Amino acid sequence: MKLQPLSTKTAMFAMKSRRPCSSQGVSEVKISTEELMSRITKRKWMLDVPDTKIHQIMLSSIQGQQQHSDESFGNISFRNNPHPSLLMEKDTQHGSFYLLRDDLLHPLVNGNKARKLDALLPLLVDHSVTDVDGSKASSRSLNFGQFLLRLLVEAVKVHMQQLLVAVSCAEAGIKSHLLLRGEQPEVLTGYNLISTLYGNVTYVPRHIYAHRESMLKSHANTVAGNAGHILWCDDILATNGSSSALNMKQMDGLENYQKKVLIVNEGAGDTVALLGVIRLIQYLSQDHLLGKERRVKLVADAGTGTTAIGLGLGALCLGLPWEVTGIILADPVNSYIEREKRLISNFRTQFGFHLTNHCLNEVDGGVVHWVERNRRRKFGKVMEGEIERCQDIAQETGILVDPVYTLAAWEIATELSKDKEEDGAEVVMLHTGGTLGMFGLAQRYKTYFNTLKHG
Repeated sequence: MKLQPLSTKTAMFAMKSRRPCSSQGVSEVKISTEELMSRITKRKWMLDVPDTKIHQIMLSSIQGQQQHSDESFGNISFRNNPHPSLLMEKDTQHGSFYLLRDDLLHPLVNGNKARKLDALLPLLVDHSVTDVDGSKASSRSLNFGQFLLRLLVEAVKVHMQQLLVAVSCAEAGIKSHLLLRGEQPEVLTGYNLISTLYGNVTYVPRHIYAHRESMLKSHANTVAGNAGHILWCDDILATNGSSSALNMKQMDGLENYQKKVLIVNEGAGDTVALLGVIRLIQYLSQDHLLGKERRVKLVADAGTGTTAIGLGLGALCLGLPWEVTGIILADPVNSYIEREKRLISNFRTQFGFHLTNHCLNEVDGGVVHWVERNRRRKFGKVMEGEIERCQDIAQETGILVDPVYTLAAWEIATELSKDKEEDGAEVVMLHTGGTLGMFGLAQRYKTYFNTLKHG
């Protein structure tokens, strides 16, 4: 899918509808979709319910004054309606967008990471012993005996992934090994502090961390030792997607290993991570929420892009006329496109989801429209005026966005909302979290934080 400039006119998905392509395709897609959703939903989940709070952000113009410090907002102010009626007719004279408050799913864990672990954590619990001190517990779902499953996790560059795994695994009684890029800060705050409290942290020099795959394998071998066996995340997902047990080929010989080390890719970018995001889409498509007929432009920030891909796949599987826009934050667009192709291919293989090539061609070979953020920069870098913009949003709406991730999605949602009366589609932003990241940014960008306005 081609990368387009970031603007109201172009920051939208190219496909107008994901309805089946032909009468023959209708039958094929409908049958496979029903089977697919059954395979996805009939499993244990980390989250008791897939619900998320939905707020509505109202835009209004401030005449005669420049409210915000950056030109992307100009004289726009925001107001939060925490209890909107999604079924009412909307006022098209003033822009607005819906906000999915996944930042409220957990007090410490980012919402997008919680969704990615929604299906994974129960698999780990079912396939592992919970005590890491040598005492044993019975395995509930495997016949090859008891073993210790440890998590080896590559952190994303601002240390959000390892926090999620450290907290979630500790809550599930599973030990985590966390690799963090760079040097240990003199004073631990934010993600670094919480990750160290909950998990086993190793700081990896940047020149070694740059070679991610070899770094992961090397550290996994150290953790596993001679008596261990290394698994990747997708290894614990059955080939047909209908069972939480390891497939028989992978089970062969595992009883001979005392320790199993599982590697979770950067950003939890594995097929199993898509399931919780698809579950969210299924929840939102209920008639009393966004429904199945309403056109929706769904906006999400994209670190690795896994969440955006899951959103797009969910809409495709359910036949929803939803357009998914992922705002590129880290890698070149080609990296996102290749990751999207890989995850879609693995998803179709593991779940037996057969969609005609003609249908896939109609969505230009992908399910996400990738766009650049307003001001390009090296990933993790904060630019002048962005902290003030986050402060304005917080003071006006009571919602905290961060300058690395969610501010970019807020900007896109705002731009799309200004002109949504042109096509009538509802703009929806997924708020993925990022609160704790502010502490680390305050350490790194002291000048920007010192200039925050007071009073």
